[in-house]
Amino acid sequence: MDEALRVVDDFAPEHLLIVAADAESLSTRVRNAGAIFVGPYATVPLGDYTAGPNHTLPTGGAARYASPLGVHTFLKRTSVLNLSRGDLQHLRDATVRLAALEGLGAHAHAVDVRLE
Repeated sequence: MDEALRVVDDFAPEHLLIVAADAESLSTRVRNAGAIFVGPYATVPLGDYTAGPNHTLPTGGAARYASPLGVHTFLKRTSVLNLSRGDLQHLRDATVRLAALEGLGAHAHAVDVRLE
């Protein structure tokens, strides 16, 4: 079964049906599938139309890096960064180094000027 799960994760199917005595346990080990149907009564049409998921699933192996379309697709997120002077000092060297590698001297200066 381990080999089968490796194949599934490599293939990253749009739909995965698991019908086995330990189907629920096996389903928790799958990382890459658009939708997982567990047991003999969880059929694709129910998942597509009436039981909850939806028909907009990643195809062509895209389940390795993409999720099904869902409400989270339409949520807007914002990142918030709140650091102390000590945090800035701790991250200064790595930040200045990365800014230099990218040729963004003003980024490095923005860090250093705050520590003057």
